[in-house]
Amino acid sequence: MGLLQPLVDGIGNSSLSQAIAESAYLFPAFESAHVVALGIVFGSIAAVDLRLLNLRFTDQNVMSLTSRLLPFTWIAFIFAALTGVLMFVADPGRYLENLPFQLKFLLLALAGVNMAINHFMVSKNMEQWGQPGRSTTAAKLSGAASLILWTLIIFAGRWIGFS
Repeated sequence: MGLLQPLVDGIGNSSLSQAIAESAYLFPAFESAHVVALGIVFGSIAAVDLRLLNLRFTDQNVMSLTSRLLPFTWIAFIFAALTGVLMFVADPGRYLENLPFQLKFLLLALAGVNMAINHFMVSKNMEQWGQPGRSTTAAKLSGAASLILWTLIIFAGRWIGFS
């Protein structure tokens, strides 16, 4: 870990880390809340992705669907990030060396890049192509990439506890 070792040691030796690691209830509570939050994140993102792919919700405008779901997505994402950090604090050294943990963060970064591409490039002229029953090839590719990435994020996350 090199340069990160003092930070990892500091986090791992903190009273918060000790409390989470030693509690019979804190880590399972954080993990359960994390799973519920990720379910909301995935469900709301999947709904938009399926609309981009023109597979579901085709009677709805993409902008309308997105604006209704996005607040839930962000609140759940923030909650998932917070509970994820609290689980990480319990044993930071173990997590940083865990290949599925590293893979999950790589996939999260790729999902963020896909989201940025969608926001800044694909969504241009959405008022034209985003009408009910319409989509573009770029929007379909972005939706497919998002569904694949978020599915893999969930798989990597579950794999963390088993490696």
